[in-house]
Amino acid sequence: MTTTLAPALSARLSLTPKTTLAGLLDGAWWPRSHDLAAELPPLVDALEEHFGRITRVAVNPTRWPVVPHKVAVTGHTVHVGWFTEQDPDKMILLSYTVGRCDLLVIPPDTEPAAAARLMAAAAIPGSVLAAGALMSDEVETGRRMRDARSSEDGWEADGGAAPGAPAAPTHRRADDPHAEAPAEVTPWKP
Repeated sequence: MTTTLAPALSARLSLTPKTTLAGLLDGAWWPRSHDLAAELPPLVDALEEHFGRITRVAVNPTRWPVVPHKVAVTGHTVHVGWFTEQDPDKMILLSYTVGRCDLLVIPPDTEPAAAARLMAAAAIPGSVLAAGALMSDEVETGRRMRDARSSEDGWEADGGAAPGAPAAPTHRRADDPHAEAPAEVTPWKP
């Protein structure tokens, strides 16, 4: 009997394009779980192409239930440290060659549309928004979108009529001499 191992999932990662504009973040990472030991190897593998060999990682333990001291990755070990003063939505990775890479860490249970917006926002060259500010902005964006959907649902439930508006007649007999003539209708043009 042969055993087949499932292939490791690739990191969900969005990086800032290489430009002369330096921002506060180098991109965003959307892990699949809160298991840092399982999530770091695919992230480090993906980043080493751009940033060289990653040797150290710093996180805030608020988002990670267990922070291992070392994590084995392809060909070497990454040392992991934690700092409560660090932004909980940011991860700092250090390499021999490039130096430092700061990533927004998107919580694993984030809705895909929100994660896509966050990944795009974190990868804007020269952005001065910190990780915490991006997450706060996304919470506000999500609230506004839910409110808009709620208003739209209310509109649809009301039949699309404004509150208190008289109901339009459903039909008129063409041979009724007392029926009002239909109003001119001008087609809507964008």
